[in-house]
Amino acid sequence: MPLNLTKPILYLITAGLMSENSTPESKDFQNILELISAAVDARISLVQLREKHLSALRLFELANRAAQITRGSATRLLVNDRADIAAAAGADGVHLTTRSLAPGIIRDCFGENFLIGSSTHSLSEAVAARDGGADFVVFGPIFQTNSKGQYGAPIGVDALQEATKEMTAYPIVALGGISALNARECLGAGASGIAGIGLFSSPSTLQQTVDTILSAAERNA
Repeated sequence: MPLNLTKPILYLITAGLMSENSTPESKDFQNILELISAAVDARISLVQLREKHLSALRLFELANRAAQITRGSATRLLVNDRADIAAAAGADGVHLTTRSLAPGIIRDCFGENFLIGSSTHSLSEAVAARDGGADFVVFGPIFQTNSKGQYGAPIGVDALQEATKEMTAYPIVALGGISALNARECLGAGASGIAGIGLFSSPSTLQQTVDTILSAAERNA
């Protein structure tokens, strides 16, 4: 499924702070829906529900509500790892981790119109995801970040540039320690877009963040 998204691709990832006790009536549930509404208004390209502590039922309820918000907009909704829940809830696709099923398996099960993103941390992983059928990859961490510390030291802008040169025209979205200020370095290295958790976490400043990144992209054009 071609992304057909205007560059730079802006990818909002939720923070994973919801707990097993979260319900559709809880504040954290409502906060995510508020953030997704702001993302639609700001014309964020992609939103990933990365709420790993929710039960299958609660994740479905969240994804279903979120899909109602994004449907018909410029924003596409993905669910982390759970392609089955994404499809059942009416989301656009799934975001796979390095521990998920292979993109080819997901493609065979859910069809050509199901959007598949894949997390990668090296050029070899990115190439494998592309060749396996992923529509795009997230590549990182580029800079130092607490949320990606488990993957070791940042891979850096040079590794990002190497990947974009090797995989010409394939969508590579940079992730990890990216701010509205250093996003320009990633775009200058050839990244198709920017992904972030903290970067896109505030509904009140989301439009300003988007505008800053878009301005950086224009200067790199």
